[in-house]
Amino acid sequence: MLWHRAWEPHISSRFDTGAARASTIRPMSIIGAAVGIGAQDTRCRQGPDRLQACGLMARLADEPHGVSWGGTVREDTGVDVVYASARFCERLARKVYDALQDNPRIGVVGGDHSCAIGTWSGVHQAIAGSGPLGLIWIDAHMDSHTPDTSPSGALHGMPLACLLGHGPGALTGLGVSGPKLAPQHVCLIGVRSFEPAEAALLQKLGVRVFDMDQVRRHGLARVMDDALAYVQKNTAGFGISIDLDAIDPHDAPGVGSPVSAGICGKDLAESLSKMGRHPGLLGLEIAEFNPDKDVNNRTAKLVIDLLAATVGLRG
Repeated sequence: MLWHRAWEPHISSRFDTGAARASTIRPMSIIGAAVGIGAQDTRCRQGPDRLQACGLMARLADEPHGVSWGGTVREDTGVDVVYASARFCERLARKVYDALQDNPRIGVVGGDHSCAIGTWSGVHQAIAGSGPLGLIWIDAHMDSHTPDTSPSGALHGMPLACLLGHGPGALTGLGVSGPKLAPQHVCLIGVRSFEPAEAALLQKLGVRVFDMDQVRRHGLARVMDDALAYVQKNTAGFGISIDLDAIDPHDAPGVGSPVSAGICGKDLAESLSKMGRHPGLLGLEIAEFNPDKDVNNRTAKLVIDLLAATVGLRG
């Protein structure tokens, strides 16, 4: 428990209903998560800076929509990776929490996917007085290992487990001790590469998983609609966390762990355009952009397109 006392939620009434937020105005504060210590290839820490250099805010800072840059949180290095990651996630969670005091939604761009522990801990704390958080996790992997089950020991394979309350105490205890997500409010989309131990944990907890075969059979739009209905049930709002390796490597080559036969980037942008109009959306996170592996800025442009779609600036 690192900063519970400093984080007394005092804006819970903002989240009692989404109807008060006009669907045509979709402001967002975007935060950079420059972290790579949780990954095997640490170069993804350069992601937020490269996105800025590729025109992220030049595209998104449209006056009527109120899109703003909320700054970048940068990692500390340290021998103890768990402790260094906890310090980073603590700062990111505070930044997210503060941003939600003045904005109806946040965006986080990273950086390895361990940043999700900070992102969604901050959102959880911001809405704590109103109800639980729903989360759509779009990823080729399950990210649900614990230190006892992970083959690599890399923290970017553990963030969802940590948010569900399973993992190192320094990470599960951010803000307030205990889970930040309840299993019945979480679903995964696009999964196609995982180990038995993490699948067993999610099955035991009862987390809903739409694997890539289901996406191909039913189409992404249908799966996203089903996921939206799922994460809205008995929650105060929902978020979307995207690992770019969920997307087919042809559309998003700039990732650390590409997996073939993934989601079409254009289809995902179309789905986010619809999701972005939903008044219950509290935040969007896009992680694992590795600029050194990108091809002709293809992945950087896609990340910007996905954010643009969410705030209503497509085309």
